[in-house]
Amino acid sequence: MNSLYQSTIKSLPLLGRGKVRDNYAVGDDKILIVTTDRLSAFDVVMNEPIPGKGKVLNQMSDFWFSKLGDIVPNHLTGVAPESVVAPDEVEQVRGRAVVAKRLKPILVEAVVRGYIIGSGWKDYQATGTICGIELPKGLRQADKLATPIFTPAAKADLGEHDENISFAEMENRIGKELAAKMRDISIKLYQTAADYAATKGIIIADTKFEFGLDENGTLHLMDEVLTADSSRFWPADSYAPDMSPPSFDKQFVRDYLETLKDWKKTPPAPALPADVIEKTGAKYREALERLTGEKLKD
Repeated sequence: MNSLYQSTIKSLPLLGRGKVRDNYAVGDDKILIVTTDRLSAFDVVMNEPIPGKGKVLNQMSDFWFSKLGDIVPNHLTGVAPESVVAPDEVEQVRGRAVVAKRLKPILVEAVVRGYIIGSGWKDYQATGTICGIELPKGLRQADKLATPIFTPAAKADLGEHDENISFAEMENRIGKELAAKMRDISIKLYQTAADYAATKGIIIADTKFEFGLDENGTLHLMDEVLTADSSRFWPADSYAPDMSPPSFDKQFVRDYLETLKDWKKTPPAPALPADVIEKTGAKYREALERLTGEKLKD
């Protein structure tokens, strides 16, 4: 499978590159988002691509944007990416790009947790809370929460770790009305997606959404949604509390990196073995097929 580590679109102005996505201006009101095969772990971008990963993420997001479109507007325009680039650049965007509305991003990530795992588990062990939310005593790792909780995070600069913040801090940053709207919509998006995923034998343990505002101040869902990069997917048939369940994401990469005692989780990234790359790509494709019922489109 061909891979794309970094796009080289010359026919459009480059706006910037994130950990995974390269963004280009399409006029004044649209943006071309190219999802590359880059992978970041512990907020460090690896040197090797995961072939096809960007196409998996793009196809997964398109599926969820369609399924959740009645809850909140999203950034999609319906413009074909192939139509906005030069003929010799079409292969760089086919199946891995979207032409999106150019929105003003809200610099707070909307994180929803249905289970206690990851940084939430570490916070709970230390304080009995997650982002200031009191939780019952005696919870185990990976326990299901009585109701999903909203735990925002402040977006960090590239290469830095996002910072969990309290809802009160989110209100201070973006205003009470917008914070409440983001919280309520995020929980509804999560619950709707989790209920659907359960019918496919998959648990969505947690996820993060990103939002932006258009010129009229209308809230839009943007970036990616409910992919294996932005969410923790667990196979329901092997789930059990009191452990870290296997997940459909970059688990193979993280597990390998954890064995490297000399790497301090800072750039430069160590090299990834071929079998780790292959297994990771297979996990992404499996998540796509199980959730959407579709294979990766060529």
